[in-house]
Amino acid sequence: MTLSGKTAIVTGSNSGIGLGVAETLAQAGANVVLNSFTDRPEDHALAARIAKDHNIQARYIQADMSRGEDCRALIEKAGACDILVNNAGIQHVAAIEDFPPEKWDAIIAINLSSSFHTIAAALPMMRIAGWGRVINIASAHGLTASPYKVAYVAAKHGIVGLSKTVGLETAEDPITCNAICPGYVLTPLVEAQIPDTMKEYGMDRETVIKEVMLARQPSREFATTGQVGETAVFLCSDAAAQITGTTISIDGGWTAL
Repeated sequence: MTLSGKTAIVTGSNSGIGLGVAETLAQAGANVVLNSFTDRPEDHALAARIAKDHNIQARYIQADMSRGEDCRALIEKAGACDILVNNAGIQHVAAIEDFPPEKWDAIIAINLSSSFHTIAAALPMMRIAGWGRVINIASAHGLTASPYKVAYVAAKHGIVGLSKTVGLETAEDPITCNAICPGYVLTPLVEAQIPDTMKEYGMDRETVIKEVMLARQPSREFATTGQVGETAVFLCSDAAAQITGTTISIDGGWTAL
């Protein structure tokens, strides 16, 4: 399909899942707005590279997704928003009694509240345009839980609920809102963790991936950023026009257990 003429804003998109989604949307013809909290020459160079590779318009806009006013300003600065992909997120692991309150506040702000702010700013643009897609990157942890990830799990469950509510509020409009729930995805950050995990467990690469890192993912295979991106493109298609307020899992069977 082609998304030519559409503008996609992808938060937290200068690396990992967000970058993969932005690349796939650009490949489908969408103009893309990249975002993160940094404002480095390489961030703008990344947007220029995507524009050249896919013959679309791309730009980078810095915004601190822990600040509601920055989230709304991102949408306003973009000037248009046909496709909104809320991907920005952080993580911290600790038992609940040891969980730093400031980490709780930051994770809820970036992983959950930022999506409220960007959606609130983008929906009026989508209604004027007469078309829109909101795609929230949740997680398998939006549907199930793990110990020591209290803020992340709470935020991702919140994203699922937010997606349902927005889906209902836009049900009579040509706008949809859904959550993609990936399991473990092979990103540069995850890839960098593999050598240390191999040393810690005294295992080879394949064994540590299948038996340690993907112990909860029945397929014993990572999802890819491209698979998440292609799912986002599908949700932008006419075939997905009646898919709204729901979740799509890309987790190798994790949430089937």
